[in-house]
Amino acid sequence: MACLKLKKFEEFLQTVDGFDNPKVTLEQYVTPSHIASHMLYMIQTNYDDLENKLVLDLGSGAGMLSVGASLLGAAYVLGIEIDSDAIEIFKNNVSEFDLNNVDCVRWDVLRLGDANLNSAFDTIVMNPPFGTKQNKGIDMTFLRTGLNLTKHSLYSLHKTSTRDHIRKKAIEWNVRASIIAELKYNLPHTYKFHKRTSVDIAVDLWRFEITKNSFH
Repeated sequence: MACLKLKKFEEFLQTVDGFDNPKVTLEQYVTPSHIASHMLYMIQTNYDDLENKLVLDLGSGAGMLSVGASLLGAAYVLGIEIDSDAIEIFKNNVSEFDLNNVDCVRWDVLRLGDANLNSAFDTIVMNPPFGTKQNKGIDMTFLRTGLNLTKHSLYSLHKTSTRDHIRKKAIEWNVRASIIAELKYNLPHTYKFHKRTSVDIAVDLWRFEITKNSFH
């Protein structure tokens, strides 16, 4: 299915089930199918970083990015997710698409340093927690962890308001970093504290490329 047209690809991702009862402590929001499809399609068509590649999806949630990466020809996709309820939905989504090259394991992304997986994957995709409320800084922890686990590239969504900070950290870590898309992330009314039906958040899609002088 690596030669899927974008429109058909997005239609497939629209059928991926989201969270039944999202947990605010984990900042659980489904990556919208529109964003996921354009993000993954760009990763493959512009950079050839999915087809026949070993792909890791950090904080994989219900599996939107993992399913999408498989549909675009990834050789193997592994999702890492801490929430057992999300993993059940992930597995159901994989089963619905009859994918035999996608797995998900329960693990805390913040403790992946114990797993001895350094540089094991070609490509990492992730939509990490934005780091709001009690999770301040978790977005950068996800990013640093991910960069340790890829031997080539990492793609990640981050709030545009963090752009300058991310640029500084990329220089510090000696990784090539570029914004390859500027997006509007439609955040639906999900939790009781949300006052509006939905809100658009400015988000950057970053591409990070490991160099021989990177920190790992």
